[in-house]
Amino acid sequence: KIPFSERSQWSTYWLVDPLDGTREFIDRNGEFTVNIALIENHQATLGVIQVPVSGVLYTGALELGAWRQSPGHDAVAIRAREIEGPHIVVAGSRSHGSSRVKGFLEQVGDYELFPMGSSLKSCLIAEGKADLYPRFGPTSEWDTAAAQAIVEAAGGFVTDTQMQPLRYNTKDSLLNPEFFVFGATWRDWAAYLNT
Repeated sequence: KIPFSERSQWSTYWLVDPLDGTREFIDRNGEFTVNIALIENHQATLGVIQVPVSGVLYTGALELGAWRQSPGHDAVAIRAREIEGPHIVVAGSRSHGSSRVKGFLEQVGDYELFPMGSSLKSCLIAEGKADLYPRFGPTSEWDTAAAQAIVEAAGGFVTDTQMQPLRYNTKDSLLNPEFFVFGATWRDWAAYLNT
């Protein structure tokens, strides 16, 4: 681990997770990814997520947009969706479910859970297939940076539970706070937390 005294001097750097979804990799379910992000001034500005098993590639750059490319096809622009009506689709962790997430979702109301591994949950938000991904378990900055760049480039949001965007390389610990990933409809998801 590079000490924060050195890291704190970095204004621009690459943040790489060569295997996101270790449990999915071990289980051989194909839901693991390689994540690469460019961090500039504590913000994820460019993201690349590659799914080795399927060959699907997600890319996004702030102010330029986000794309999904399948092998043998051109990249297609993707966009986070607006919530329509009371029913929401929730991307949930296949390996890290918790009673806290269940209690939170009961507060949210009418929802359908879509279990998925690794950063693919955030990619579902970016491509408009899900509305919300709440994460209350531990993650590290390399787990979220590429996905955040792609989600935000697609018009979505990645925030902590105070509804502030996740920021990178701001403290000694590389652990993220609990967070929400959600689509183009801004909603105060923190209001559904039982504190």
